[in-house]
Amino acid sequence: MDRQQVADWLGAYERAWRTPGTDGLATIFTADASYRQGPYRAPVVGLPDIAGMWDDERQGPDEVFHMTSEIVAVEGDTAVARIEVRYGDPVEQEYRDVWIMRFAEDGRCLSFEEWPFWPAQPIAAARPEGA
Repeated sequence: MDRQQVADWLGAYERAWRTPGTDGLATIFTADASYRQGPYRAPVVGLPDIAGMWDDERQGPDEVFHMTSEIVAVEGDTAVARIEVRYGDPVEQEYRDVWIMRFAEDGRCLSFEEWPFWPAQPIAAARPEGA
């Protein structure tokens, strides 16, 4: 992968999120892809399960959001990008995200992991009382 291929993939991801249904997922993810919604979350594996997760997570193709991305690194088949997404107009929710993507030879993603952050999210987990 190179930076242009990763940029193209990021654009295709956003278009797929904005498109009705989930048929387009097969153009950006391999059939056996894994999708981890956070560094400590269990991965969602395979296109049918990823499609179900997408349907659960998004409001639909008319969902109002603005997404920007910055590619941080590309090394072999792996890329890292900073993503910012603002939902609503006016903005109701925003995320700054780090995406770690590993790609198959055909340019589709076979491993996707995101590290989402949002305003006022604590930097560290709360410590149990008495600790």
